[in-house]
Amino acid sequence: MLFQDRLDAGRQLAARLNHYQNEDCIVLALPRGGVPVGYEVAKALGKPLDILVVRKVGLPGQEELAVGAVGPGDVTVWNYSLLDYFHLDSLSLQPVVEREKTELSRRLSAFRGQRPYPDVHGKTVIVVDDGLATGASARAAIQAVKAMGPSQVVLAVPVGSQSTVFDLRNMVDELICVETPVYFEAVSLWYRNFFQTTDHEVVELLQDAWQYQLTKR
Repeated sequence: MLFQDRLDAGRQLAARLNHYQNEDCIVLALPRGGVPVGYEVAKALGKPLDILVVRKVGLPGQEELAVGAVGPGDVTVWNYSLLDYFHLDSLSLQPVVEREKTELSRRLSAFRGQRPYPDVHGKTVIVVDDGLATGASARAAIQAVKAMGPSQVVLAVPVGSQSTVFDLRNMVDELICVETPVYFEAVSLWYRNFFQTTDHEVVELLQDAWQYQLTKR
């Protein structure tokens, strides 16, 4: 199945999450590409939307290939099988880690300003992204969320690599993935429109979701 775009993917994903409509939960989307998906999920479920910023630690020279990731609270995770394959160690990648931590802080400030981070203690947290390739960003996100004390963590994506979905399933209480193609290759191949989501679009979607929550009170 090809998704038309991230909004279409979010609507299809939301249909698999209807059993959370009566739960005390919050949707945390991974910027930037996960935010349009999470926006549709939160809207369909009538739940609050916020962001969880994580940054991939890319392979030098192939930055889109994540060999690790960093998240809030000094969370750092590594894909040790990839590190071994490319004869790397985490220490040699510390300059990349520090650069990504700086970018993480910048994005948090750009997207959220001074808005207080939501209290997820005792709630169900639905972590949303636009797809799972190596899963490094999702691993960092899951670890960061668990440190916040939720009652349960759900990972929800439109499409993912079968091996990554299998590896991550035991890290969360539930993993929802609409499509797990045999020949995965890349997240972008499963979208007709996979244009890069901009910072401006992220802010607009968040502001719209936050305004919607205010009208419900």
